[in-house]
Amino acid sequence: MQIDWNPVRRDEALTITKQGDALTINGEVFDFDPLPEGATLPRDAVACDWLASDVERIGGEIHLTLLLPHGADAPEETRFPQPVAMAGDGPVPVPPHSNPEPDAEPQEEPAE
Repeated sequence: MQIDWNPVRRDEALTITKQGDALTINGEVFDFDPLPEGATLPRDAVACDWLASDVERIGGEIHLTLLLPHGADAPEETRFPQPVAMAGDGPVPVPPHSNPEPDAEPQEEPAE
């Protein structure tokens, strides 16, 4: 499965798991197994708010683009994401929503 990303400023989190030709996106399953070779499933035919493109099967592999939510302080790897090629099943690596919070400043001990 080939997943491209379309970054968008959005506060919602995104979790994705791949199982065969199905994606579970934030707990909802979207099964693309019935899509035949060379066919295109229009974006409007899939009731998924995270889908940003048509879904195609090319060379036996599903190709699609998903929205990639990010925070106001998103790192470069999220603002300019690389596609994900998933051969096996499991969690899909989603770029981080925001930069990690800096560690809190150490508290000074009161003088005795």
